[in-house]
Amino acid sequence: MMKQVRPKKNLGQHFLTDLSIARRIADTVDACPDLPVLEVGPGMGVMTQFLVEKPRPLKVVEIDRESVEYLKNTLFKSVERRVESGEIIEGDFLRMDLRTLFDGGQFVLTGNYPYDISSQIFFKMLDNRDLIPCCTGMIQREVALRMASQPGSKQYGILSVLIQAWYDVEYLFTVEPSVFNPPPKVQSAVIRMTRNEVQHLGCDEQLFKRVVKTTFNQRRKMLRVSLRQLLPADSPFFTLHSSLLTLRPEQLGIAQFVELTNAVSQHLNPSEPHE
Repeated sequence: MMKQVRPKKNLGQHFLTDLSIARRIADTVDACPDLPVLEVGPGMGVMTQFLVEKPRPLKVVEIDRESVEYLKNTLFKSVERRVESGEIIEGDFLRMDLRTLFDGGQFVLTGNYPYDISSQIFFKMLDNRDLIPCCTGMIQREVALRMASQPGSKQYGILSVLIQAWYDVEYLFTVEPSVFNPPPKVQSAVIRMTRNEVQHLGCDEQLFKRVVKTTFNQRRKMLRVSLRQLLPADSPFFTLHSSLLTLRPEQLGIAQFVELTNAVSQHLNPSEPHE
């Protein structure tokens, strides 16, 4: 038996030790059947052992060499698994070209995501939304609440709007710190995101992101204050849209952010970059 992998603080590793919870998380991919699965950060394979039982292709991506060796010599070696070690990709998910994974086809993304990069993982998912119709997994509870929250709530913010523009988000269940080694200082939660029907937002997508980030960066201020970072104070925009501009960003749904983006777009200097 190989010695167990030591969790590394610099990689934000917290290994799940409760098998029943690992199985429950693995089973979240069943809502999106018939697609291959990519697991991010399998560690010692506590969740992977349940994913490999499912009748569909599986690849795992792991940045930690020690974990990769462990997986190759344990889980991926046993005959009944019929999983080749080539299905283990040693590398950084954030740097990967996802089109090379399953011959350019769609897949389900899942994992016990490292908390410090979970938002970056989901921004990469958004950039590859045509490839990822479904994403599930475990993240910090606070981030999960932000992603699933609705307009008007304290947690509603940049992540909520940018993800919900393209995905339906379900908060599935909470996971306590005691089932990890080492226990994190926060609670965790399991979520599922399923691609919605939206193909085009109906506005400039780069500007949409910029408007959302600009307004939420001053979330306590009315829109007419925060949007002065994008438009001069004497712009006719501020008189033409005065009723909308007395709102704060957490009061706006996706459709209103689209409307706001189109209004801003009409008054931007054409030479101004939207990034």
